[in-house]
Amino acid sequence: MASSFAEVQALDSHTYQGNFPDEWSIGNVPHGGFVTSCFLSAAALHFATTHAARNQPHTITLHLSFLRRTSIGLTRFTVRDVKLGRRTSTIHVALTQPADDTNDDDDPEPSVLGYLTQSNLGTEQGISLPTGWSLHPPPLPLLSSTTAALKADRDPNWTRARRLSTFRKAAARTECYLPRHGQLAPAMADEWIRLADGSRFTQTALGFVVDQFPQIVEIHPDAAAAAAAVASSSSSSSSSSSSGDQGVDGDGHGGRRSREEEAMRRTKWYPTVLLNLDVKKALPEEGVEWLFVRVRAKRIQNGRMDLEVVVLDEKGDLVAVSDHVCLIVGAERNMKRSGRSKV
Repeated sequence: MASSFAEVQALDSHTYQGNFPDEWSIGNVPHGGFVTSCFLSAAALHFATTHAARNQPHTITLHLSFLRRTSIGLTRFTVRDVKLGRRTSTIHVALTQPADDTNDDDDPEPSVLGYLTQSNLGTEQGISLPTGWSLHPPPLPLLSSTTAALKADRDPNWTRARRLSTFRKAAARTECYLPRHGQLAPAMADEWIRLADGSRFTQTALGFVVDQFPQIVEIHPDAAAAAAAVASSSSSSSSSSSSGDQGVDGDGHGGRRSREEEAMRRTKWYPTVLLNLDVKKALPEEGVEWLFVRVRAKRIQNGRMDLEVVVLDEKGDLVAVSDHVCLIVGAERNMKRSGRSKV
């Protein structure tokens, strides 16, 4: 990946500054995976400078709580050393943003809080045992077990996904290849992913990869019926509570929405509440072009869902696993304000 991706700069020994650009956003909000990659970059820089002598360049675990929505523009990461050890070290990182990109906010509230554990994946030693674990159902195979046909969109099992939505701008930075004849299960999605500009995924890019996948809600066979039921329930509640408002709907449009507004109401936004990452192996220093991602939900209920994400390399080796808790809301919630707010 380009060196500028999710890059941060040191302001002092425990403070780092980054930037959330518009092209790596979902609507008006920075992509949660890009935010996660910035946390990984801040940790990597902190241990390459402040704690270089510890030789712990790799984040092996990460836990993020997304408290408030972030915004496009400058951001600051403040690090607190929680435990510095010989094999692993743990830091607490707080992401804050000024109210208007001027850095004049003396004491902004944190938008995202994280705990990250550092180690060295190249020097780890200890007992290793086979577990017999594998993905089930197994992913569809690649032609000749390589990505050559995939890149040319000639693989009989996989096809390149079309990008139709301008709302998910960060997704346009990738090429995603999906099962040609549909996903293998209703609450699961498989993909092969690469970067559209031909650059490569590095270790810090794993934060983005574990949050960039086909939206399970939108490909679920029962999604349309569930959305219609929620809309009907909301309409009934709105009619009951505003019977004296002369037909003005809950957004104050009097039933006269534009096509763009109607499209936003149909489009969903999936803000992350919590994200955990467990890194199993170090990618090569030069990065990799392709990664396989499987995402699966155990329960989607009342506008909230869990996600389990598994990342493999081209050889099928386990790279990382991640767990998310996400909300399911209308895209208009994303677009209403450009500043910081609660979701």
